[in-house]
Amino acid sequence: MAKTEKTPSAKARKDDKNGYEAELRALQIELVKLQRHVIAQEKKLLIILEGRDTAGKDGTIKRIIEHLSPRDIRVVALPKPSDREATQWYFQRYTAHLPAAGEIVLFNRSWYNRAGVEHVMGFCTGEEYSQFLLHVPVLENMLVQDGMIILKYYLDIDRKEQKRRLEGRRHDPLKQWKISPIDEKALAHFDDYTKARDAMLRQTDSAAAPWIVVRAEDKKTARLAIIADLISRIEYHGASPKDTRKNIVCRFDEVCFTNGMLAG
Repeated sequence: MAKTEKTPSAKARKDDKNGYEAELRALQIELVKLQRHVIAQEKKLLIILEGRDTAGKDGTIKRIIEHLSPRDIRVVALPKPSDREATQWYFQRYTAHLPAAGEIVLFNRSWYNRAGVEHVMGFCTGEEYSQFLLHVPVLENMLVQDGMIILKYYLDIDRKEQKRRLEGRRHDPLKQWKISPIDEKALAHFDDYTKARDAMLRQTDSAAAPWIVVRAEDKKTARLAIIADLISRIEYHGASPKDTRKNIVCRFDEVCFTNGMLAG
């Protein structure tokens, strides 16, 4: 007789929740220390979060900024460009939001829209796409040479998990604002987004601004892993080292395409 899979007990669920909250609190304390360092040393920190629709960018950002000084941290999530912005230098509307000394800025999607949704959905020309892939490493290198710290995270989930999360949004009244016509087409274009992701990672990864890949099927684990990785990449006073969970978050290289870090 086959064994039936047991549902976790209420105590097990409570223990998991308590463990997650305790680890999150410890990491958020480190984020406060990190922000103090950024302010005191007048650092410029740019954190870019990219990834598939429903991969967990919003929830991760919420936990990063939750206990930080709102005067010194900003979240940038730009809407569709206006008719005027569409005639500007592509990077222009993004560079206006870059951090000044003592600031942390998080881009919830970024100029990499051109390598993802714009390319897949035909919102830019082939030439514009090719020029972007050539120009963005140059821009990021210039920013780093000027003293900016750039951390780029790509959150990835597989087709099955994306479908589950999209269906959850449709039935959750608190998540209705997240639904968009583009999201509705995400599953139909899953393979197209995979190809665009692979090209983007290969062509825009650099020593100055490397891509950091995140396996995000488990939202809570991914959040903890991203924050632990983030604080490990910057030296700051009083830092308490945390487990960086290299099976969840790692520096991008070609092995990521075959070892399960990126969905096929």
